[in-house]
Amino acid sequence: MNFKYAYTVFLFVFTSYLYAQNPIVPNQGLNDPHIHIFNDTAYVYASHDKSIDNKKFIMEDWWVWSSPDLVNWTKRSVLNPKDTYIGKDFSRCWATDAAYKNGKYYWYFSEGNEQTGVVVGDTPTGPWKDDLGKPLLNSDLTPTHEYDMAIFEENGAHYIIFGVWDYYIAKLNYDMISLAEKPRKLIINNPKGPYNPDGKNLEKPTDDKPFMHKRNGKYYLSWGCFYAMSDNLYGPYEYKDSVIKEESFAKGYDAPTWPNGFLQGRHGSFFEWNNQWYYAYCDMSQTGNRYFRDTFISSIHYKENGEMATIRVDGVGVGQYNANQSKIEAEDYFKADGLLKKEFENGFVVETAANRSYLNFPNINGLEKYSILNMKVNAPNGGQFSIQIRKNGLDGEIINQKIVNLKPNSNTFKTLQIDLQDLQSTENFYFLVEQLDYNSLQIDSFSFSK
Repeated sequence: MNFKYAYTVFLFVFTSYLYAQNPIVPNQGLNDPHIHIFNDTAYVYASHDKSIDNKKFIMEDWWVWSSPDLVNWTKRSVLNPKDTYIGKDFSRCWATDAAYKNGKYYWYFSEGNEQTGVVVGDTPTGPWKDDLGKPLLNSDLTPTHEYDMAIFEENGAHYIIFGVWDYYIAKLNYDMISLAEKPRKLIINNPKGPYNPDGKNLEKPTDDKPFMHKRNGKYYLSWGCFYAMSDNLYGPYEYKDSVIKEESFAKGYDAPTWPNGFLQGRHGSFFEWNNQWYYAYCDMSQTGNRYFRDTFISSIHYKENGEMATIRVDGVGVGQYNANQSKIEAEDYFKADGLLKKEFENGFVVETAANRSYLNFPNINGLEKYSILNMKVNAPNGGQFSIQIRKNGLDGEIINQKIVNLKPNSNTFKTLQIDLQDLQSTENFYFLVEQLDYNSLQIDSFSFSK
């Protein structure tokens, strides 16, 4: 696809979603995203496809971008391969990851699909120095290829996970630039992947680009949008599912895609911020070129059994909201305290777990024509509640407050209408909930009307 056509497609999709935020950095080739939260700021450590005209993977440097809100992103750092042990210009600057320990930041990078190096900096954006001066993972270390690494931290210890088809893990020494142990193979039972949809492809059972995260005592080993779970870091892991399904896609985001379908090429990472989990991943639907990829972010929600629910792939993204939508799901908050997500029917609700709690939805766009907030709520045990709407903070201007009395009901939600006056086109709302008699309130979603 040529640039003019690709840009036309991008404009069409952008106008279809007036407040589009996916891709997070459009038309830049930002891909293979690993996002970390340092000092209450999001940093994406990423690869960089050079041009919309690429006919193959041409990736000449690595990037760091940062954001205070997952909406507004600024390029902060560029790592050139000639400033590493590679020592020269190089066009295969593949996936990266980063970590923090003892006042230093460590940025790990792939030398194509062969080796892994690391640079060190005093800040999340460098400046960077290659103290090791050689690969951390050399090409004859294991039977797999030593690239596309992920760094996992637990209780102050760091581990490196890497490989393709088969994955290996090794603990890092305190210096973060050497291995504390011989890499061990991670066993995955019954894996599937973009080249192995039926579980029968033993040659290519998974993919490259592994990632590791942990939640509620469970370890999640993922490769793109596929994942497996274990009770033990070193496994074995049981394959579970893919977080992307056919029903994931909003109109305009399901095609074009990779030769092996929409499950291929979803390299990325899972991360938590402000009690919310996210999945950052590669997408090519807006560029039309698999060699010039974008980064998308979607909220990720967990079922009661620990498995991850199917994500939504759209242009709204995260950290901002469109008041023109038919509804905004309560579980897609940007910040929250004192609430828990709970499965309900085919989705989720949030439920108060403290006497006082709040939800924050910043960057709600398109509000200037609305004057009513419609909130779907339920109280399984009944109760009296105070619901307060504030702007710009927990101590911000009060827009309205409502005392609500609800009868016990297990699964029928009531729609509350709360008047809103003199709204700007974009607002930052805080919903403060107080349990006046200590019973729990559930919130399913909210919408706006005139």
